[in-house]
Amino acid sequence: MAQHDHSHVASSQKALMLEMKSLQEEPVEGFKITLVDEADMYNWEVAIFGPPNTHYEGGYFKARIKFPIDYPYSPPAFRFLTKMWHPNIYEVTLSSDIEFISAYSAPRV
Repeated sequence: MAQHDHSHVASSQKALMLEMKSLQEEPVEGFKITLVDEADMYNWEVAIFGPPNTHYEGGYFKARIKFPIDYPYSPPAFRFLTKMWHPNIYEVTLSSDIEFISAYSAPRV
């Protein structure tokens, strides 16, 4: 592996480890994040619990986030594993903009 590629792996793994640690210490309400495989920091499994007072209330949705080696310089891929309907989710690719998670977890006033 070239030195340049090795530095991307080291920095992305460190960034992901810090993010995972932060999510474990201060979890986001309605989400549970785990690693698909403890030996692979680049593949996360997400459990999303439908928020109260929405059409998704009581729902349980599974998703996967796959981070690229050059993360955070390239975005992760996000894919729902649970079938669901949402205007920003396309069944053809089963993908969504990562902003969905940010919007979902934003504080409500």
